[in-house]
Amino acid sequence: MKLRKQVTVCGGAIFCVAVFSLYLMLDRVQHDPARRQSGGNFPRSQISVLQNRIEQLEQLLEENHQIISHIKDSVMELTDTGAVSPSGHLPFRSANGSWVLPFDGRPTFLAVKPQDCQFAVGNRDQPDVQMLDVYSLLKFDNPDGGVWKQGFDITYEPNEWDNEPLQVFVVPHSHNDPGWVKTFDKYFTDQTQHILNNMVVKLAEDPRRKFIWSEISFFSKWWETADVHKQEAMRKLILGGQLEIVTGGWVMTDEANAHYFAMIDQLIEGHQWLESNLGITPCSGWAVDPFGHSATMPYLLKRANLTSMLIQRIHYSIKKHFASTRNLEFMWRQAWDMGSNTDIFCHMMPFYSYDVPHTCGPDPKICCQFDFKRLPGGRINCPWKVPPKTIVEANVAERAQLLLDQYRKKSKLYRSKVLLVPLGDDFRYDKALEWDQQYINYQKLFDYMNSHPEMHVQAQFGTLTDYFNAVYKTNGVAQGSRPAGYPVLSGDFFAYADREDHYWTGYFTSRPFYKSMDRVIESHLRGAEILYSLAVANARHAGMAGRYPVSDYSLLVDARRSVGLFQHHDAITGTAKENVVIDYGTKLLRSLIGLKRVIINAAHFLVMKNKEFYRFYQTEPFLETDDRRATQDSMPQRTLIELDPAGPRYLVMFNPVERERLCAVTVLVNTVRVRVLTEDGQTLPVQLSAQWSSASQMSAEVFEMVALKHSNQADSQTFYISSQSLTLGFSGTTGLLESIKRKDDPQEVKVQMQFMVYGTRPSKDKSGAYLFLPDGKAKPYHQKEPPVVRVVEGPLFSEVVAHYQHFQQTIRIYNVPGVDGLSIDITTMVDIRDQTNKELAMRLVTDIQSGEVFYTDLNGFQVSSIMSKGEITTLFASIDSSLKVQYLSSSCCLWSALPSGQLEVIMDRRLMQDDNRGLGQGLKDNKKTANRFRLLLERRSMTDSATTSFPSVLSHMTNAMLNHEVLALPILPKRRGIPPLQTFAPLKSILPCDLHLVNLRSIQSQQDPLSPSPYTALILHRLALDCNFEAQNLGFNCTTTQGQLSVSALFKNLDLQLLQPMSLTLMHSGTPLANNTTITLDPMEISAFKLKLR
Repeated sequence: MKLRKQVTVCGGAIFCVAVFSLYLMLDRVQHDPARRQSGGNFPRSQISVLQNRIEQLEQLLEENHQIISHIKDSVMELTDTGAVSPSGHLPFRSANGSWVLPFDGRPTFLAVKPQDCQFAVGNRDQPDVQMLDVYSLLKFDNPDGGVWKQGFDITYEPNEWDNEPLQVFVVPHSHNDPGWVKTFDKYFTDQTQHILNNMVVKLAEDPRRKFIWSEISFFSKWWETADVHKQEAMRKLILGGQLEIVTGGWVMTDEANAHYFAMIDQLIEGHQWLESNLGITPCSGWAVDPFGHSATMPYLLKRANLTSMLIQRIHYSIKKHFASTRNLEFMWRQAWDMGSNTDIFCHMMPFYSYDVPHTCGPDPKICCQFDFKRLPGGRINCPWKVPPKTIVEANVAERAQLLLDQYRKKSKLYRSKVLLVPLGDDFRYDKALEWDQQYINYQKLFDYMNSHPEMHVQAQFGTLTDYFNAVYKTNGVAQGSRPAGYPVLSGDFFAYADREDHYWTGYFTSRPFYKSMDRVIESHLRGAEILYSLAVANARHAGMAGRYPVSDYSLLVDARRSVGLFQHHDAITGTAKENVVIDYGTKLLRSLIGLKRVIINAAHFLVMKNKEFYRFYQTEPFLETDDRRATQDSMPQRTLIELDPAGPRYLVMFNPVERERLCAVTVLVNTVRVRVLTEDGQTLPVQLSAQWSSASQMSAEVFEMVALKHSNQADSQTFYISSQSLTLGFSGTTGLLESIKRKDDPQEVKVQMQFMVYGTRPSKDKSGAYLFLPDGKAKPYHQKEPPVVRVVEGPLFSEVVAHYQHFQQTIRIYNVPGVDGLSIDITTMVDIRDQTNKELAMRLVTDIQSGEVFYTDLNGFQVSSIMSKGEITTLFASIDSSLKVQYLSSSCCLWSALPSGQLEVIMDRRLMQDDNRGLGQGLKDNKKTANRFRLLLERRSMTDSATTSFPSVLSHMTNAMLNHEVLALPILPKRRGIPPLQTFAPLKSILPCDLHLVNLRSIQSQQDPLSPSPYTALILHRLALDCNFEAQNLGFNCTTTQGQLSVSALFKNLDLQLLQPMSLTLMHSGTPLANNTTITLDPMEISAFKLKLR
């Protein structure tokens, strides 16, 4: 069996975006006597240098005897090569026993301009409707409302439309889930292709017929299989206004679990496909099935130049409240907007569902009679036992009057005399018969209504934008403008309940393995996009575009589409059937493998010192990947670097974050004798730890530095681990965290970790993939045997590992200055596959007096105030007048806010039954899952409640580093040796630390969508900062520039030939700017630019 050891390397070099700035040599140490010589550069003539360095070891061990005596027989083997190490010293223990880790004395500074702090404390006009106020106002009860069960009785006067007739737009649609109870491909084969094939024929039969479509993932697949005549017919329908593409994203994205990077990316992918193939630009958003709605989505749609949007799944009490106040249409404004720049017109559907029985009016028994697919003799009928009737001359008057009554009642809930009536459901119109049933019968009703002026109605088929344009026209305002008297709303619409107390919050955690995998792949996609764009631009600059594997672009396209597909509201949510989940996972794994190939190919080219030596061989990669996954549902296994006495191994580090970064990086090696050298021969501090095969078994030798604790009731004394920034207290009984003390802070803060278990209700409705219906309060997790607790202390990190039957928690602190050392790294490996109807929760009990209001993020983009339950995409905060405890997550999960200062996070859920929302399965395909978090404690420097909705610089940086890990890429041994390599640092200067590089995405060629054009999309997000926290040493220089950036001065060795502002999804172009223009972003703004780099 090969000896496997985990090496953690700490590098003090400056890191920049997409930088391979630690080009390391891992050397197997030999104990040969020699004299000391200074090290030289490598590789090339490295053999003699290596020999000299190897021979230095024994003498160096003698010279450093006093230091080595502290760690003799430990898992570390450290040497100085004779080159100047970062401080000229090695780690040592201080008098109190703690490790001191020397670093270069390079000063760092925090220079945030006061103006860049003003946004967080600025005054904002109060919106007419603030959702936090609505949540506190409503009782959330459920009285019987009559025919509209969740509403109220609606009445009207018959003459209300005498002066202004009612305009009715019936909008046929078909909601196509790209995976749910069937896989994406199975749905396409069985239903979706038939819907689109019928559409081409049936819409063309009558120019008055209209339809809307949203999912481009399906539409593009149909387009690829359609012949040129069908394509032309479809293009004609779209250009003629009979078919409207609404939203135009790759999918109808989930809005709770999805990160804003992926939400933007799937929107770009859909819009770029539409522009390339159809030349059209969507202007209205359509989201009828996501389970609750985030305030992030209207912002993204607005930035993509859409003017209007529609939402549906919202808590029935909120719908009732909005209907009673006629606020179902509003201008949706971001809570942080100081003006009205983010406003977008939004229509909220008022009733239970988007199906036909719940869209024509308040009485589903009547509306169902106008769903002509349910005519007698068909496969589905009306649950209310009154079937539809075919419209004939004998009944058209009575039928039209009955339907008009519903239209009028529904219109009373809105402010204009323009009415939207969707006509469709899941996978509707897949048979030609239904097209005839719906369109022919409705046209007879419309013809009758329109030919009888006394009815005061104008009814027709329409698209979504037809409806919105009529609303704007009626109110005398331009498209997208605020009609007079319409309210402004700020906030979001979570959590969603469709009836009783059935809150759709379980899906925030359901299938956490895939939620976590998705976030890993998103980070790889962003990193691969950036590296590919830089590599291609540098290849063009060097005149070597023909030698670079530009064909890797197809791997990027595949990954964009797989990640986009997974943002679907039945994919990332964990609410699809088991075989569908496997299909998603298989697609994601294929994409991850492709992205790693893009990364190592780009890294190979970029670190070559002399590009003339660059050779690309498809079958002989230059680099290995950092890890591998055997199957779509297996945990990643790090690549083992096998060191050999004959020569060193080389390692390329890729930092995907646009900041300088001082951090510990872990790799696996096959020997305890190892040293790590930088590009210029400097020795890096190394901590070598054992790999554990079980809670108490090492894979090879037991080292003195590892303390193994078997807890029992007699050993209940609190124990501590420390770093230069933090001291953590742990229970001697449970091995779990109890307290945090920051350096130079006299106050120890109670942060007690507990594990709890929820069951589900004993009768009637139970928890399932969607719903969280617990059997009361959580009960403490209990196991018969005491946990095995393992404590590891060393110069780079210290950790406590607590092994329980169903989880293993590792709490680690890094003994490094800067961001990595200021927070607590928490990894909880969960495995509840032997449980029945149980949900495992991790609870934090603190002494922070936060009251009833907590803060969580929306999609990793913005922070929202919440009062009970919500989803964490990246951040949760509990705040009082002096402290802020932040819980940063690497994947989405359900949290519950308990009494003041307490937080609970659901780690995994295993549920044996369906929860009656259409899935037809429980959650029984659990995987062993690693949940990764960072716990950050910050002390406020001043009290100002107005700033609590924004993270600090430290919080932003911690979040970025948690979600974008450094990739350690081993260079494969070469028979002819390794050619000269060098660090690649693409930025000329440091990016302001409130600017985040969302993406640097190569734009597709118009001729070949699987090839890149010469253009690149630069997408930037300016972060908003809360400056009211004590300044910390971030480990790098942090400056701000009031949102200003010179793009031409950004990239090293590249010429900027085009700088053009674009809409977020690149469909709308601004006027090109002079190349030396300084661009400016407002706080929270996301902006896109088209660049030409070479």
